Amino acid sequence: MSETMSINEEKKRPPLNGRRALPSNNSNDEENEVPEMEAFGLLPRGFNPKDYLRVVEIHMFKEPHEINKQQHHTDKYYSPKLIVRRGQSFQIQIDFSRPYNPETDQVWLEYLIGRYPQQNKGTYIPIPVGNVLKPGEWGAKITHKENNSIRLSIMSSSTCIVGKFRLYVAVWTPFGILRTHRNSATDTYILFNPWCQQDAVYLDDEKEREEYVLNDVGIVFHGNINDIKSRSWSYGQFEENILDACLFLMDKAELELSGRGNPIKICRVASAVINSRDDNGVIAGSWDNAYTYGVAPSAWTGSVDILLEYYSSKQPVRYGQCWVFAGVFNTFLRCLGIPARLVTNYSSAHDNNANLQLDFFLDHEGKVDTKITKDSVWNYHCWNEAWMTRPDLPVGFGGWQVVDGTPQETSDGMYRCGPASVQAIKHGHVCFQFDAPFVYAEVNSDIVYSRREKNGTQVIEKIDTTHVGQLIVTKEVGGDGMMEITEEYKFQEGSEEERLALETAVMYGIKKQSAQDTMYQPQTDVDMDFQVQKAVLGSDFKVTITFRNKSHNYYTATTYLSGNIVFYTGVTKNEFKKDSFSAKLEPSSSSSFDVVIKSSEYLSDLLDQASFHFFVTARINETGKILATQKATVLEIPTLRIKTQGEMVAGKEMSVTVEFTNPLKQTLENVTLRLEGPGVLRTMKKEFRQIPANSTLIWELKCIPKQPGLRKLIASLNCDALRHVYGELRVQIQKP
Repeated sequence: MSETMSINEEKKRPPLNGRRALPSNNSNDEENEVPEMEAFGLLPRGFNPKDYLRVVEIHMFKEPHEINKQQHHTDKYYSPKLIVRRGQSFQIQIDFSRPYNPETDQVWLEYLIGRYPQQNKGTYIPIPVGNVLKPGEWGAKITHKENNSIRLSIMSSSTCIVGKFRLYVAVWTPFGILRTHRNSATDTYILFNPWCQQDAVYLDDEKEREEYVLNDVGIVFHGNINDIKSRSWSYGQFEENILDACLFLMDKAELELSGRGNPIKICRVASAVINSRDDNGVIAGSWDNAYTYGVAPSAWTGSVDILLEYYSSKQPVRYGQCWVFAGVFNTFLRCLGIPARLVTNYSSAHDNNANLQLDFFLDHEGKVDTKITKDSVWNYHCWNEAWMTRPDLPVGFGGWQVVDGTPQETSDGMYRCGPASVQAIKHGHVCFQFDAPFVYAEVNSDIVYSRREKNGTQVIEKIDTTHVGQLIVTKEVGGDGMMEITEEYKFQEGSEEERLALETAVMYGIKKQSAQDTMYQPQTDVDMDFQVQKAVLGSDFKVTITFRNKSHNYYTATTYLSGNIVFYTGVTKNEFKKDSFSAKLEPSSSSSFDVVIKSSEYLSDLLDQASFHFFVTARINETGKILATQKATVLEIPTLRIKTQGEMVAGKEMSVTVEFTNPLKQTLENVTLRLEGPGVLRTMKKEFRQIPANSTLIWELKCIPKQPGLRKLIASLNCDALRHVYGELRVQIQKP
């Protein structure tokens, strides 16, 4: 290395500290300079490197149709570089200046990553060329020799760092080491390998691998428990520059390169960097229905725009809510090769003090007191599951792990959550890292309705043990349907095992207040329930309240109905309907009462997801007992229609039409349409000033699909008066 270079190096180096010989190596992007001639001492006069074996060219076989990308399931990545999965062999060919002679020529490969490569950290990997490969360990062997060329089969370690490596070929001479010059065309991306048994993310079912690693479109289930809605989301993990953007997230999180072979560490830091709280991460969350300086969460149709914007601007992208965080997190995991799926938990508890109970306080009339009620039930909440072994936990807790990028509560001082073993949550073993108590509460909390008497004593009116975590779902493997996975998180409600799991969780320190501290006598002789009629946005509907009097007494019940417009997080924006009436209850019979909700009462205040929350409370006048129940409901939102015309062939122009009819009795203003489809077209946007009431908008556009096969087009419409309007269409793109 020349003197001048060393001096420049000195200038560029960050200041060292007394604790480590080298600065931390936490950027995949930075490089060190590698000398092409590393002399062992003074070079003799007349030394000419050309007299020795010289590398003329290296062939990487990196085209999508060639052997490496085909065998490694990386042919879909839109990248000119070689992309392989760890623990599995790949081929390269080296052309020398003369035939290679194994007796006299000494050649080895060097893979380097980051700025300060070190062999013991796995960031500098010298590989001698030998005759044998051991499974799951670094090695290279010659498979074919012809003229001046050799064909090598290279095996990477099944635990190696995941990222972008630089490749050099080194040749030994008596006076020093000759290396190939820096050539970015030979850079090699190494990813996790769910097809390799030694890899921590090994998944043994081919259909599941195709779904959880290779599928680039998914389904988000939203709405609420009584009215499940679904929409498509484009993960786009193979699109151009997405792999680099995902590697950049690990640089942003300053994850030491030597830790990047461990999926547990990667998931933990990623769950923090996906949200912008405390680290300027990818997405800024907003739950207040005001999205003036960004894109409304409901307008996004996929992850690609968000990741590329963040990769170029390095600033948080505005705005996201839970399904956006989960959609982008899923792209990140699948892109790196970690099997992942997006999960929705209906009636998800956000328990502020982790005491496994959500406290709803009623005033003396039996209405919910919003001033002191702090806990909330989200209509639904989306998170992710990532598949991996957990060598840091006892045997049996590997498999699906909950990871959540939505910022809810801090964990070790940052907004992040997971990985938490689903199996540990099911059995109540919440002592195992990371964040299992929080996830356990999300799916298992009890709702406690209590009322303060005038003398200050607290009376518990009702404990609802089944409302929270009623249904946990994900997209089915190989189809667009819904697959229920509630049983993976909890035993059957009321079963012996469920009680045992709860006792285990309490033993491991989850606080659960017992009802014994307060007076609680459940109401037995009258039941109350209510139904909300299914309705389309903009129309009137009714709420039917039913009482069942099981006793032989006449009762009268003073009944209150409170209709609230809520965020999907269960937080109330405002009360739009108040109603009270007296119900006469005949002995041993049922009686029903209707309350009509007019569209004029709710339209002006409606939020994003057309979500209502009804509380019904009734006081039995003769006994003083209180009945309380609550339900969320979502209006039907109109959809977009997508059509295609003409033939659909890869590489040929095709035309797409998006149509929408305005169902409201008002003009929609400043309407944005988005359309995207992985492999068919990059995201297109169009603004419309106005759509008058009952009129139809038509948007035609042309595109050239890149990839043949079954693809999906996804569209969204967004404006202040109407959000969460989606449409999708499956299209079969033919081979040219």
